[in-house]
Amino acid sequence: MEKLEREIEILLVYMPEQLSEEQVREIVKEVVQQTGAQGPKDMGKVMGALMPKVKGKADGKLVSNIVKELLG
Repeated sequence: MEKLEREIEILLVYMPEQLSEEQVREIVKEVVQQTGAQGPKDMGKVMGALMPKVKGKADGKLVSNIVKELLG
């Protein structure tokens, strides 16, 4: 178990820093404004523009939930 914990610590050093929920929310708001999205039908347009900005830095499910909330 100790070996596994050390391996995790080493890997965390090389992983990109994760964005907080608040940071993701701000980025989503910006993208919604930039794309002119107005409702749930525009989710694909928002996600397409948004994912390159948050890929590897935020959980996709969290991002999707925030987009749904803001477009809903």
